[in-house]
Amino acid sequence: MTTLADLCDAHEDVIEVCHVPFRDFGGRTAFSGPIRTVRCFEDNALVKEALSEPGRGAVLVVDGGGSLRRSLLGDSLAADAVKNGWAGVVVFGAVRDAAQLARIKLGIKALGTCPMRTVKRGEGLRDAPVAFGGVVFVPGDILHADADGLAVLPVEDDEA
Repeated sequence: MTTLADLCDAHEDVIEVCHVPFRDFGGRTAFSGPIRTVRCFEDNALVKEALSEPGRGAVLVVDGGGSLRRSLLGDSLAADAVKNGWAGVVVFGAVRDAAQLARIKLGIKALGTCPMRTVKRGEGLRDAPVAFGGVVFVPGDILHADADGLAVLPVEDDEA
């Protein structure tokens, strides 16, 4: 498997590296796939909806506004993601059930943990560009992640 560092060397002119100090929580630290997105704030109803659908190897990028007051992903949703064929989930926010997440064969990156569950209002937006850490995450572009971080290659420039 090509490392993220190798991809950055090969595509330095077009790759976008996310400058957020994410932590790895899932049982896989290296993962990649086409981006799907959810934008929400302390409400994971749309995250649940997305992960209950076929993932087809995609990575769900969740823009939770950086909040660490409510978790947007726990072990039940992560298990659904694996069952439905998702490659990974990136949460610009918090997750919970960290010990269980570590045993689930799914790439999971998040800012940190919070044991509090979210509210369920169904507010937010799906499959629209979201931005954080100096990167615009466009649905369909390819996200690559490993222990060094994560980066995005536009589809037309992805050769990995």
